[in-house]
Amino acid sequence: MGALTAIGIIVIYFMVLIIISFLTGKDDSNEAFFIGKKQSPWYVVAFGMIGASLSGVTFISVPGWVADSQFSYMQMVLGYMAGYFVVATVLMPLYYRLNLTSIYGFLDQRFGFWSYKTGAFYFLLSRVIGASFRLYLVAIALHIAVFEQLGLPFWVAVLVAVLLIWVYTFRSGIKTIIWTDTLQTASMLLAVVITTWVIKDSLDWSWLDMSRQIGDSEYSKWFYWDDWNDDKHFVKQFLAGMFITISMTGLDQDMMQKNLSCKSIKDAQKNMFWFSVVLVGANILFLSFGAMLYIFSDSIGFDPTIVGDKLYPALALSGELGTVAGVLFIIGLVAAAYSSADSALTALTTSFCVDFLGMDKQSKPSDKQTRKWVHIGFSLLLFVVIIIFKAINDTSVIAELFKVAGYTYGPLLGLYAFGLFSKRVVKDRWVPFIAIASPVICYVLKEYSEVLLSGYKIGFELLLINGVITFFGLFLVSYRKTSS
Repeated sequence: MGALTAIGIIVIYFMVLIIISFLTGKDDSNEAFFIGKKQSPWYVVAFGMIGASLSGVTFISVPGWVADSQFSYMQMVLGYMAGYFVVATVLMPLYYRLNLTSIYGFLDQRFGFWSYKTGAFYFLLSRVIGASFRLYLVAIALHIAVFEQLGLPFWVAVLVAVLLIWVYTFRSGIKTIIWTDTLQTASMLLAVVITTWVIKDSLDWSWLDMSRQIGDSEYSKWFYWDDWNDDKHFVKQFLAGMFITISMTGLDQDMMQKNLSCKSIKDAQKNMFWFSVVLVGANILFLSFGAMLYIFSDSIGFDPTIVGDKLYPALALSGELGTVAGVLFIIGLVAAAYSSADSALTALTTSFCVDFLGMDKQSKPSDKQTRKWVHIGFSLLLFVVIIIFKAINDTSVIAELFKVAGYTYGPLLGLYAFGLFSKRVVKDRWVPFIAIASPVICYVLKEYSEVLLSGYKIGFELLLINGVITFFGLFLVSYRKTSS
């Protein structure tokens, strides 16, 4: 695919996003930016959240995983459903009852100043690294497909990637995001469905033939019960999926901000329940698509060394799947990246304005202008972090940095669990030290788990271990509240 074609596709796509922004961005107040004035239709939020949850990892990596892990990822997805139930029935009623704009306000009310700032800081750290990593991957793709062919440096691709987000989010934030996420979700799902259809027809299969072929293939195994030390064991993956959802959705301002924009707690809960059901179907679709990619690749004698994350892009951009599939891949890739990055920028702005500048406590005439400067500031920070990633120029190191961001959700899990299920009083000034020590201990455990635990390999359940260590640490610096 030529550079001009790719540019044309991207320009048209972002023109649509900007039109949506214009139509939804007439009210640029802080209330509209932060929580959409609590007027978001729950069904729009639910559909849009599919795209934000899937992101580029699902769009490219989940189909690529099928060769190594078959359909075992569905064990985690079932855990996600259990996690969403906990979020909908335990955490969301709490946030609505306290009328929170930033969910970390709960930590202030329950523990105190230092706990509150620690939780908010860990969110900012996680989202800056995570959003930068996702945009870094998009910037690389844009650079190769467009800017490199035009003789332009990498930083131009980064600037364009960040600027495009800023353009359609700077006025109304979450009020715009819930609608642009809907378009982005539809783009991703359409790319996968149409490409699957193309492969099915090229193999001269009916839909029934396709389902039988996938079911009979080596890729379709869902459940792993045999080896407890295997990181694909059902119990490990189910619990990991459950607690990943509780932490990375229920304790994440980015994901919860959309839910807090619904009209009522009942609407927010309907959004969460329907979203979790649709997400299961979406992941089955992506895994089935992955199986079809490998089956098609084998049938045409495609380069057998191209596997994993590289398979879908290679097939789509080589022309083997046809022009339509190639165009849809570009649209789906951009949609996958931006569906999580745009809401991350909005959530970073909201958290900083509310948690560190206190905009929810006392409104001032200058608050709206300050919010816009904070939004620009975080856009520039993402740009700088991506340029640093490029300077490191080591994909494995950058991937490890991305994983480090995941460690920061463990302390949040421990803090919220202790706050909800214990009535003890925590010595607030000790909380930042516990929140630092817990991820460090977890890193050591993960690195040496096979030696320390007789061959047991710690996988995704590390998040739960991190939360338990934080919970225990909080218990050590707490005391029973005396009745007056």
